[in-house]
Amino acid sequence: MTASHAPPRAAGLGLRRALIPQLLAIDAGAVDFLECAPDNWIGVGGRNGAALTQLAARFPLSGHGLSLSLGGTAPLDLELLRRTRGFLDRFDVALYSEHLSYCADDGHLYDLLPIPFTEEAVRHVAARIRQAQDALGRRIAVENVSYYAAPHQALAEVDFVLAVLAEADCDLLLDLNNLYVNAHNHGYDARAFLARLPAARIASMHIAGHHDDEGGLKIDTHGAPVRDDVWALLAEAYARFGVRPTLLERDFGFPPLSELLAEVERIRSLQTAAARAPARPAERAEPAHV
Repeated sequence: MTASHAPPRAAGLGLRRALIPQLLAIDAGAVDFLECAPDNWIGVGGRNGAALTQLAARFPLSGHGLSLSLGGTAPLDLELLRRTRGFLDRFDVALYSEHLSYCADDGHLYDLLPIPFTEEAVRHVAARIRQAQDALGRRIAVENVSYYAAPHQALAEVDFVLAVLAEADCDLLLDLNNLYVNAHNHGYDARAFLARLPAARIASMHIAGHHDDEGGLKIDTHGAPVRDDVWALLAEAYARFGVRPTLLERDFGFPPLSELLAEVERIRSLQTAAARAPARPAERAEPAHV
C-alpha cells in the first residue's frame, strides 16, 4: 500500500537517484511528498527499483513527465502513455504533470523547446493534452516552461497559457522560477501574469534556482538555491490563489541534504503564513478566446 496523497498544504522534494541513500534515511515528516519523472523509473528494477518502492511506501509520490512532447507534431507515444498510466496506478499518484513544450523531432532532443504562441498551436497542443488525459484516465497539469527565444508570438505568453488551459480543460503546474526567469528575460511583469491566472486551474507549484549570466540573461538551471525574488513570488502566488502542493526542484550541484530540507521548511513556513493571513478577494481572470 502506498502512502496517502499530498494535502494542499504540502512541501515536496524531487526524487533524484543521487539523493536516494539520503532520502531513505530521512524522517517520515521531513518532506510531505516526493516528485519523480515516471519516464525515468518505468521498468527500473534492482536496487533503484527497490528504493523507489520503499520511498513510495513512506511518502506520497507526484509524477512529472519529461517525454510526451505535447507540443510536437509526431503522434503521441501511446506505449509511453500506457506504461505511464500503469506507473501512476501502481504508486497511487494523484497528481501528474507534463511540460507545455515539445522535446522530440524524429528522435528525442533532450531539451524542452517552446511552442509558438499562436491560435493554431493552442488548438494543436490542446487536442494532444485531451488525448493524453483520455489515455491516462485522469486530468493532468501542464507546466509553464522557461524559454529564451520564441518561434512566433501572435499571443502573449499568458494569453497562450490561458487559452491552452481552457481549450484542453486541464490544470496548470505553476513554476514560479520559470515565470520569474521569463519575465526578466522577455520584459514583462511577473505579478501581472499571476493576476491573469484562474486559481481553480492551479494544481501545484514548483520553485527552483537559476543562474545569472554575465550578459544579463537569467537561465533556469535547477542547480542553485532558490533566489529571494522567487521566494517573494511564491508568497505572492499563495496570497492570490491559496496554498498548493509545492515542490523544490534541484537536479544537480546537490548541497548537503540538510540545506535542501531547509528550503523545504521555508516552503512550509510560507504556506503556514499564507493559511493564517486574511483571504484576499478573488480576482476575475480575463478569458482567453481562440
